[in-house]
Amino acid sequence: MIRNCRYIIPLALLVITKANAQDTVRYTGSTRVNIDYHHGQLAPAMGVHNIEVLRANREHPDRAEGTGYTYNHAPMLAYWNNVFYLEYLSDKVSESVPPGQTLLVRSKDGYNWSKPEIIFPLYKIPDGTTKEGYPGVAKDLYAVMHQRMGFYTSKKHRLLALAFYGICLDDDDRPNDGKGIGRVVREIMADGSYGPIYFIHYNPKWNEKNTSYPYYTSSKDKGFVEACNELLANKLITQQWVEESDPKDPLITLQKQYKALSYYHLPDGRVVGLWKNALTAISKDEGKSWPESAVRAPGFVNANAKIWGQRTSDGRYATVYNPSEYRWPLAISVSQNGLEYTNMLLVHGEISPLRYKGFFKDYGPQYVRGIAEGDGTPPGGDMWVSYSVNKEDIWVARIPVPVKDKATEQVNDVFKQMSPDTALKHWNIYSPLWAPVKMEKSADGQVLALRDWDRYDYAKAERLFPETQRATVEFSVTPAQNNKGLLQVELQDTKGSPCVRLMFEPDGTLRAKSGAKFKNIMKYGANTAYNIRITVNTYTRFYSVEINGKHALNQLTFDPVQSVSRVTFRTGEPRHEPHADTPAAQDFDRPNAGEPDEEAAYFIKSLKTEAH
Repeated sequence: MIRNCRYIIPLALLVITKANAQDTVRYTGSTRVNIDYHHGQLAPAMGVHNIEVLRANREHPDRAEGTGYTYNHAPMLAYWNNVFYLEYLSDKVSESVPPGQTLLVRSKDGYNWSKPEIIFPLYKIPDGTTKEGYPGVAKDLYAVMHQRMGFYTSKKHRLLALAFYGICLDDDDRPNDGKGIGRVVREIMADGSYGPIYFIHYNPKWNEKNTSYPYYTSSKDKGFVEACNELLANKLITQQWVEESDPKDPLITLQKQYKALSYYHLPDGRVVGLWKNALTAISKDEGKSWPESAVRAPGFVNANAKIWGQRTSDGRYATVYNPSEYRWPLAISVSQNGLEYTNMLLVHGEISPLRYKGFFKDYGPQYVRGIAEGDGTPPGGDMWVSYSVNKEDIWVARIPVPVKDKATEQVNDVFKQMSPDTALKHWNIYSPLWAPVKMEKSADGQVLALRDWDRYDYAKAERLFPETQRATVEFSVTPAQNNKGLLQVELQDTKGSPCVRLMFEPDGTLRAKSGAKFKNIMKYGANTAYNIRITVNTYTRFYSVEINGKHALNQLTFDPVQSVSRVTFRTGEPRHEPHADTPAAQDFDRPNAGEPDEEAAYFIKSLKTEAH
């Protein structure tokens, strides 16, 4: 047996078995990640927008979900009636340590999200409850939530939300051992309200007489009962319940502890299943049967974190997962036929500092889930996924389809001449709630605004341009202040390695990085526009800077790179913690983790690039 995190995984699950290469998912690309970097040195998928949905806050719960819980994880996503719905589970401090609850947020556009609402509240476990084979007796104990699926849209377009109430008698117990209470369901109405909570499936020893909610068949709403029956008959849905259900539950087809199923259909009707550890199998009958054992997808690198797979709007397929033994970075791989995956690109390459300690709070963007088949199609054809960062904050990513790995045209973005709805289409943005990146109106027209009042995170906007050894990058930026904040502007190669870095420092000085030292360029003023032109030659390693038409700097790049292909604007220092040797458990809370910093803002009016 191998112990991973807090759950035990049978060694057999980790063994790679022989499989016909034509009948199994596989990765045949040559790209591998370097875990010494949060982005893994992966080239970004062009135009990805990372948007923070929830920032945990113990000190000021009203600025988060209202309860101050700091373990937030396992988000699920649906799109229904022109609204995004996101469900996630939440524990007070640590993973699977009671009390736990499940919350829901919603958004019209995927960028602006509502305040979380408790959709499945705390559940009191009857005193005296025990678990067969495990010591301990429940006393003043609440359930913890554990679920691998959160939504189901019926054929008659009714949206059901689901969750599971598990039992942890102590800190070493686990909720997905088949000995919890059962799964609950409630309907989300067209007006956004919620129907009553019911149990839809009980575990052994539990029934309507010894639980706090009625069984779903007691509902007088025949349409709701019909939708629940439809769900229970769908073997692809109930297969996702295997961990929480009794090991011999007849509702489950494949009664093995394969965790966190995601699935998609191939054109011939077969269903590809993907589980943790990159286990995979194919069902020929809609999940009514599976091969006796899943196999480790050849070429895939994936540890005990979820992997998401789906068919994309362009008829291709995509998997999103952590391609390492750590939970960073978050990457996407694309396939033409749903079986052979040939590339690997970055989706989320940032790890903000873990602000609140807790058991089993792994670092990084993880537990990714997209919108399951049947649970809606957002307009525009882009791919949307949800995930947690550090098991603390909840995020979504919008991934443009088709997925592109490079820019093919030079940049000519003059924002006042562009529609605010599409101006950032080709930009990669990293937008925390307290460091938002968005288009704003100014006296001079539309600008790209980077604001930052987060002492532990930053705003970041990147723009790809065609890879070249000789480039000119010209932009106009206005700092709103010169006595606080930080803006770093970098030219980088395809692996995210910078060779040029200019810095608007909090002391009002514009500096350039010069090896391990820094070179002062000039003093800058607040609310003053600076038109900056950088000309770089990576072969000679020389670059020059002009500011408002005047020569300002000639020097060598601080790091040799073969070429450049992106410009990055970031309101903070680059991050290197955690890394591969960082202890897995953090035993402290960061000071003032829930307190905002003073706001600093920077406004970008234009960006143009040229190869020469």
